Amino acid sequence: MDSTGAEVDGARGAFFLDSTGPGSAPRGLDAFRRGWRTQLGDGWPMPTFSPATTGDFRVRSRVARVRDVGILDLHGASAIRTSGGRHNHRDHVRMYVVRRGAWTVGGPLHRGEQTVSAGQFLIRRFERPSSFEAPPYTTAKILTLLSGALTPLLGDRGITGPTDSAEVRLLVAHTNMLHATIADLGPAGVHAAHSTLIELAKAVAVRRFDDVEPRLAPALAQAAKDLADSHLADPELSAAMLARELNVSVRTLQRAFAAADDSVSAYIRHRRLEEARLALTAPSGRPSVSELAAHWHFADSSHFIRAFKKRYGQTPTEYARSTGRRPVRTAD
Repeated sequence: MDSTGAEVDGARGAFFLDSTGPGSAPRGLDAFRRGWRTQLGDGWPMPTFSPATTGDFRVRSRVARVRDVGILDLHGASAIRTSGGRHNHRDHVRMYVVRRGAWTVGGPLHRGEQTVSAGQFLIRRFERPSSFEAPPYTTAKILTLLSGALTPLLGDRGITGPTDSAEVRLLVAHTNMLHATIADLGPAGVHAAHSTLIELAKAVAVRRFDDVEPRLAPALAQAAKDLADSHLADPELSAAMLARELNVSVRTLQRAFAAADDSVSAYIRHRRLEEARLALTAPSGRPSVSELAAHWHFADSSHFIRAFKKRYGQTPTEYARSTGRRPVRTAD
């Protein structure tokens, strides 16, 4: 287990745990409990797990806290189940984003049981203790918000929808950035990160976000990058396509990138060049320059070679030779 980001004032905390390896399960829950108590503190009571879960606790998890917001990313190789207790003793809002498997909130003896299936999210207010369970190989992100900022928006209803909605994409992108940067955040950074979390959670609740809110620009840019990374080979990939998927104007998206001295087109080009560079170092089946240019949607081989040399200081053939691989098949 690796722990980072603890502060004396309790504004933030983070830890990582992987108990999925051979022989690590018996100690997995103990390590999870230590990280939870050390980094999250007494104000965040840990769930009371069932005996079946405590005996076989095989999970990969990363947990972060930013003031009164908790973020848990979890992949359970084993089943996870609670046995009641006071783990939800405070009035709060919780959001479940399920990528794989399913997450059931409220056990068989509780009213209002809901199951969130893969590709769906649920955001709901909880006024009393509730149980939860998930089958093996469930992957989910769970946000807990102790702030009352969302209560007027939700009331007693739960909101569900697809995880690929624009609002959820932005919230997920922001939480992923926080996991990567929380150890380096100062007081101003914690404040900005917390404010953005609340605004994006509100956006999920009302199914829209304020696309001119400057605090949301980093999350919007990151969500666009995540989306672009999954469509690099798509000939239709462009600022217009990303803006459409994220439900913003092209100008708004461009402003979000400009805030970080970047541009949408430059990011797409650099990522495609990076994938081409990796292909040049493949041990076998390496494509030719012309094949790479076509696959990554450069106008022709000449354009690809010039862009590659500008980025890496060498032509594709020179780069391949410098790595000790055989030369590419098309001369440059």
